[in-house]
Amino acid sequence: MAMSFSPATSVRYTKPSPPKTLLSSLRDSCCRGPTVAKCNSTSSNVLSWSSAENYVKLKVGSIAGKPPAAKPLTGILRCATIEEIEAEKSLIEKSVKEKMEKTIDTVRSNFNSIRTGRSNPAMLDKIEVEYYGTPVSLKSIAQISTPDSSSLLVQPYDKSSLKAIEKAIVSSNLGLTPNNDGEVIRLSLPQLTSDRRKELSKVVAKQAEEGKVAVRNIRRDAIKSYEKLEKEKKLSEDNVKDLSSDLQKVTDEYMKKIDSIFKQKEKVLPDFTTGGTGNP
Repeated sequence: MAMSFSPATSVRYTKPSPPKTLLSSLRDSCCRGPTVAKCNSTSSNVLSWSSAENYVKLKVGSIAGKPPAAKPLTGILRCATIEEIEAEKSLIEKSVKEKMEKTIDTVRSNFNSIRTGRSNPAMLDKIEVEYYGTPVSLKSIAQISTPDSSSLLVQPYDKSSLKAIEKAIVSSNLGLTPNNDGEVIRLSLPQLTSDRRKELSKVVAKQAEEGKVAVRNIRRDAIKSYEKLEKEKKLSEDNVKDLSSDLQKVTDEYMKKIDSIFKQKEKVLPDFTTGGTGNP
């Protein structure tokens, strides 16, 4: 008896999936979801996986991508107004002239404290007296007068300061010998020697040069202030050049003033080569 068979049914063999590892699970979760880019997309410091059977390979690489967009600067930059710039320029110019005027006053004061052929109360301007433990200027605690062309009279407001005043005069470099009678101090100006006159001429010249150096330093500081405004974009390079040129003219003017008072001081020093005694 013949037997009938049904058509052969094909059986598909399915290769078993490799067991999931930590990396494969991580890969699956990375590549799932609408908000996550593909694992092999171009980015910085990306991870890529390749798997075969039970083998998983991790590759770390730095693939250049587009740099992150720079954040826009926040804040407001306000340019200086013309009025503000002019105000700063005027302030610098005013400061320069004030400082140069003070320099001239200092030079004059120094010159007046130097002995000449005639008595002058300003000769004692630089003397400081220890008054109740505090150094004070002699002219602030005493009245100074010139009885004649060759002497000075110091009358203190407080007679208890007579000894302190006498000590201060002796300690000064004026070369004067005080005469204290218990009421006032008299100073007689001895005739200057030729050597002393030469020494004083050198002192005067040195003080004049110190005044000029001070004026130059004031000019230098002012130029630095102008250059600072240029860096802040408040002045142009041409502006700075013009202002520096004007500043040089002011500097030259004060240099001439120092030369003028220097020559005047030299004239009042006794000239022993001609037998003169100098003018007051």
